[in-house]
Amino acid sequence: MPRPARYDFPTRPVAHPDAIVAGEKYRFTILTDGLIRFEWAEDGQFEDRASTFAINRKLSVPDFYVWDRGHGIEIVTKRFHVIYNKKKFSPEGLIIHLKGNVSAKWKYGQQASNLGGTTRTLDNADGRTGVDPGVLSREGFAVLNDTKTMLFDKDGWIAPRRSGDRSDEYMFLYGHDYREAMRAYYAVSGSQPLLPRFALGNWWSRYHAYDRDEYITLMDHFEDDDVPMNVAVIDMDWHRVWDLPDGLNGWTGYTWNKKLFPDPTAFVEELHDRDMKVTLNVHPADGIRHFEDQYKEVAKYLGIDPSTKRAADFDCTDKNFIDAYFDIVHHGHEEEEGIDFWWIDWQQGNSSKLPGVDPLWVLNHFHFLDIGRGQQRPLIFSRFGGPGSQRYQIGFSGDTLMTWQSLHFQPEFTATASNIGYGWWSHDIGGHQRGQKDDELTARWVQLGCFSPILRLHSSNNPFNTREPWRFTDEAKSVMEDSLRLRHRLIPYLYTMNARSASDDEPLIQPMYWDYPEVDEAYKVPNQYRFGSELIVAPVTQPRDSSTHLGAVKAWLPPLRFVDIFTGVVYSGDRELQFHRPLNQIPVLAPEGAIVPLDAAWRPRNGSPNPSAIEILLVVGADGSFNLTEDNGTGTHVDDGDFRMIEDDGIESDSENVRFSYTPITYKQSTGVIKIGPTSPTDPSIPSSRDWKIKLIGYTPKDRSEIRCMTTSSKKAKPMNYTAEAVDNGTLITLGAVPSDQSCVVELGSSGPQLDVLDPNKMIYTLIDNTAMSYDRKWDVWGSVNRDEALSSKISRLHNLGLQQELLDAILELLLADLRYE
Repeated sequence: MPRPARYDFPTRPVAHPDAIVAGEKYRFTILTDGLIRFEWAEDGQFEDRASTFAINRKLSVPDFYVWDRGHGIEIVTKRFHVIYNKKKFSPEGLIIHLKGNVSAKWKYGQQASNLGGTTRTLDNADGRTGVDPGVLSREGFAVLNDTKTMLFDKDGWIAPRRSGDRSDEYMFLYGHDYREAMRAYYAVSGSQPLLPRFALGNWWSRYHAYDRDEYITLMDHFEDDDVPMNVAVIDMDWHRVWDLPDGLNGWTGYTWNKKLFPDPTAFVEELHDRDMKVTLNVHPADGIRHFEDQYKEVAKYLGIDPSTKRAADFDCTDKNFIDAYFDIVHHGHEEEEGIDFWWIDWQQGNSSKLPGVDPLWVLNHFHFLDIGRGQQRPLIFSRFGGPGSQRYQIGFSGDTLMTWQSLHFQPEFTATASNIGYGWWSHDIGGHQRGQKDDELTARWVQLGCFSPILRLHSSNNPFNTREPWRFTDEAKSVMEDSLRLRHRLIPYLYTMNARSASDDEPLIQPMYWDYPEVDEAYKVPNQYRFGSELIVAPVTQPRDSSTHLGAVKAWLPPLRFVDIFTGVVYSGDRELQFHRPLNQIPVLAPEGAIVPLDAAWRPRNGSPNPSAIEILLVVGADGSFNLTEDNGTGTHVDDGDFRMIEDDGIESDSENVRFSYTPITYKQSTGVIKIGPTSPTDPSIPSSRDWKIKLIGYTPKDRSEIRCMTTSSKKAKPMNYTAEAVDNGTLITLGAVPSDQSCVVELGSSGPQLDVLDPNKMIYTLIDNTAMSYDRKWDVWGSVNRDEALSSKISRLHNLGLQQELLDAILELLLADLRYE
């Protein structure tokens, strides 16, 4: 019988011998010039097996020097200098000096001001909660303690640590070179694997005892409202929960509730026919009990007499149980009903029969490997287990409370997770439980979801607690539906970032200080983050002002010029400011030179296939380039994210290949020329011809008739027809169909085009008009804004009017947005 694929786990845990400095009871492994492993073993037995964190210690040996001074040793790389007395680790005996742009001294046991990582769950969190550390700090060093984690043996099975007096720790010493620190983390711990394309679209999830008719009617309603859905999450009531024999509880279950779903296979097929994937919720804690359809087969496999009705108890340390759990129970549902992947809802605690073996880790690890056993790209949905969990993709952050405090914490929580390599959190969008109906809160949460790693609507089993947009006010409904459609339009951009994350170790969401580590202001905006390579997002997470009806968010802009992709307002950078937005907008900023590809459809299709038309958002003012990355979205997977580039064919792993097709999109500022394509290599999943649109955000050509468009092939250039029209946030150029094996060139008609300098008065008039205040007062404010005088005089006059601070701030944001305006 062949060995199941779930035990094929490629690792390289044994470091190169030239990277090791060891004595009788101590061992140092210089993994990179900024990452060192230090171990103490009283019995002299050191650990060379892979751990949950460290699966690859066999890296290129960095340059380093060792001085053995008899009583102690010194180890030096270009980034650090270790001084060690050869005794059991102590603050006096192990000291490391950090070199380079951050000079610091660390003594064993010392804690740094860590920039934060993430945590296992946000269950019952009401706002800010503690997170475990990441591997970045402002002091420039961070320790990751791997002493008690689970191990993997050579046969792919789990193992505990050896007992005794021992420690196993890793020291990151990269100063403020945060990206290099994270690359070292991924090099040892494994990269984030590539998500299937469908996972980047909308997920419907609700803890509710749906039956077949109600669920299909729900999907019909979304279809009628032109809201795409990619993933159908069926929470725990898919299986038998109530009226179980012998008074058993129903949290754990594997047998369909035929009262709700008389024909499970037909139900799943109906969802597949809508181009949706299906995941089922499982709580494995109680094992396989006698009332389950699979019990007799499981019992026979495990040597249990079925007539005894003795449960096959959950035991993550028993390989036979794990084999039965997958091969009989889970494979049965996958093969008979077509279940696509599993939501492993944690209820097993964090301990087992073996010291240090965490059931969550066992489930995550083997579920991920098992679901990818064929040509399907693996995907699981589960809790964060600790460092190394980035190898298992999508995290379920838990049952948060439905409060503004919870919403306000989630952007920061998502961003700092990247400091421990974890880039694919899925939050309960809208919150999970308690709270009260708040249309504004829900709408803002869905907006955050649109610019989160995963957008999964969810709520508790309270019948009044729902996420259907039509259950909210018309204003909130419109915002929610627009956000859900926009999420699917963003997938060409998101999928490229997904590939970038897997190949280049660049998480989708990154704190601002990754790019600007020496700027204090970058650390003061925890809710603002980079969203991929091109965008900065500052979600609104507080209620709007009752007078201006605007939500506000504090932000900091780097020293570049930006434009808001929704409003077209241009902002000068290198400063702190407050953004103010109505309920239908949040600040999403793109710098000069940014290129963002979108699905051009107003309502993209379920399943998110590669689109037949692309709309490019382009910001003039600087050179830009973007390599649109596509494939079939679900094909041959990468086991551990250990990628290397291969010429012309995209990305390859050590064991299996992922082949991408690329469409280069470039913009040359000096000439005002945009070039798109060609797409190479060709792939059946990518349309052979595409319509293209280019939206020039915040830019109006002086003469639209001067724009020139042409297609080019290896033989000649051919003019093509186009239209150019003014839109609210810029100019939209609509092109005809372009064969994918050809390129398209658009000349904007002027060299070095610059973003428009907008007169803010029109927007300020609307702001004043919408504000709840006396008409006479509005006239006074407008008179001060609309005077023909210097900007400084207007601002002084406004300050002297004694306005409500929220209104004054909103007006000043627009007056001072673009410092070129006078």
